[in-house]
Amino acid sequence: MERGNHTLITEFVFQGFSSFREHQLGLFVVFLALYIVTLAGNAVIVTIIRTDPHLHTPMYFFLSMLSSSETVYTLVILPRMLSSLVGTNRSISRAGCATQMFFFVTFGITNCFLLTAMGYDRYVAICNPLRYTLIMNKRVCVQLVGGACGIGLIVATTQVTSVFRLPFCATKVVHFFCDIRPVMKLSCVDTSVNETLTVIVSVLVILVPMGLVFISYVLIISTVLKIPSARGRKKAFATCASHLTVVVVHYGCASVAYLKPKSENARDQDQLISVTYTVVTPLLNPVVYALRNKEVKDALLRAAGRKLS
Repeated sequence: MERGNHTLITEFVFQGFSSFREHQLGLFVVFLALYIVTLAGNAVIVTIIRTDPHLHTPMYFFLSMLSSSETVYTLVILPRMLSSLVGTNRSISRAGCATQMFFFVTFGITNCFLLTAMGYDRYVAICNPLRYTLIMNKRVCVQLVGGACGIGLIVATTQVTSVFRLPFCATKVVHFFCDIRPVMKLSCVDTSVNETLTVIVSVLVILVPMGLVFISYVLIISTVLKIPSARGRKKAFATCASHLTVVVVHYGCASVAYLKPKSENARDQDQLISVTYTVVTPLLNPVVYALRNKEVKDALLRAAGRKLS
């Protein structure tokens, strides 16, 4: 079909992991295993938080929301990626590509701001413990989660609309899913305005929440260092360790993926970075909280004890 002087592209084709052609079956097995562990881990986290009364606190409410968001985030990317690794059909419709990009951006940004809300929760718990239940009431928690989802939806709508208004002349997406920049490169026209918008959005949705988390932890550390007993300091730091681990990896990967200058000669490197934040980071959430967080471990042991008895 023709629209003006441009062909109307109705479907795209993923390049996928063509640079690793001889290792695709091995990649499939590894990614499938990670995908299953991620889904199972996040499902366990959400279930244990809902069923154990000891975990009915704002901190674990945010964790259950993050686990749910991470689960949908992986569902948007990984099944399609796995099928393209073992199948010959790597095509995706224009509407399917736009839908995948919309949900990827929505939940990716939601995750960033949920981590910020969790940082604020830790700040209130440690710096204002006597007013914690008053400040972090149910309404505030729901508003913070709603705000995170709302920002994700608004940014995704803006980004996807601006990208898919462009005329496309090529069909080969040099990636394993419909990310913004690889799809934008298929356009027939100058995309400098769109690229500028993408950079501005990336800076805002990565650096702003990262900055807020950083400020929270500066205030937390200054408060913790004033605690007289070493045991008290250790306990206060322990409540933040899991969140801080996830934050460093999540924002670190996002910053490298979206804020570093793009190079035409670094496609394999960019793909490996993308694998980190689409496959490894969602897995990190349940693993870190299950292994490092005492309350979650205790809840898992209680649940296992009930099953055995």
